[in-house]
Amino acid sequence: MSEKPTVLLAGKNSIRRADFLAEHTETAFHFICCDATEEPDRFQEVLPEADILVGGGRVKVPASNRLKLYQIPFTGYDWITAADLPKGVLFCNTHEHETTIAEHILAGMLEFQTGLMRDTHPMMVEKSFNGRSISAGPMHREMRGCTVGIVGYGHIGREVARRCKAFDMKVLAVSRTVRDEGDLVDTYWTVADGLDRLCAESDFVIVCAPLDDVTRGMIGAAQFKLMKSDAVICNVGRGEVIDEAALYEALSSKRIRGGIIDVWYTYPSKDDPNPWPSRFPFQKLDNVILSPHNSAWTEPMTTRRWSFVAKQLDRFATGEQLENICFEGEG
Repeated sequence: MSEKPTVLLAGKNSIRRADFLAEHTETAFHFICCDATEEPDRFQEVLPEADILVGGGRVKVPASNRLKLYQIPFTGYDWITAADLPKGVLFCNTHEHETTIAEHILAGMLEFQTGLMRDTHPMMVEKSFNGRSISAGPMHREMRGCTVGIVGYGHIGREVARRCKAFDMKVLAVSRTVRDEGDLVDTYWTVADGLDRLCAESDFVIVCAPLDDVTRGMIGAAQFKLMKSDAVICNVGRGEVIDEAALYEALSSKRIRGGIIDVWYTYPSKDDPNPWPSRFPFQKLDNVILSPHNSAWTEPMTTRRWSFVAKQLDRFATGEQLENICFEGEG
């Protein structure tokens, strides 16, 4: 590429990483910073100048433009389709969150098995031994020997499987296509062939599937009816992959033992900056561990992501094969 490529950093998170990208790229780029939300008119003015757009959000790209790459610094892209981008524009995402989310999931699973932070520690602080000897009283559970079922086996699912194997657990998985995962997965099905069986056999059902027309509501009342009464469900994919009403009914009625929920049905907005995450009162249940879609949010994870973006920019500039291509624009 003869002239300096122009990178448009759109949005607060991208703008904050301008210096990082300048320091971690080997190519001399021209960076333009513009928050499309705060400066929509200016954004439309500078967008035609960009070879690369880095940010997140559906954008209207004019017919006369130089854009060749739309790189999002995160993973999920259920908010955009190929029709939203001009023909030939490559849309790529970024991972690097999988190990962090897997740690979050395992922490929740361990808590459901041991009750350490919600039961044992509070009792010890308040009542010491509480009249029990060290070999009497309530017993807690183990991870060893349990079965974990992973719905949507990809980057996150693989890291969950690795950690569960370290606990001597059996691993089941379903996804659109079946891949050879060696000793990580004991039984692997397509969704059509194995989802119901996975739900019926698993002690922990971990939902990592992305949201699309096929996965929306794929875990519903029928699947909860198949689950063990002491099963625990975890969702780190997208809220709507699990039917909202069916999830609340299964947890509130104690149809299943519990839930570890990180992704939701209602999110903060300008009109309502702090809503409850569902139309149902999950926050009142005593058998759930709730988190505000932050299972991946660590400083090392964000550094890994922006390091990937920097390398992706260099790949673009030198004509190397881009990574994590999700689709090509068809608009």
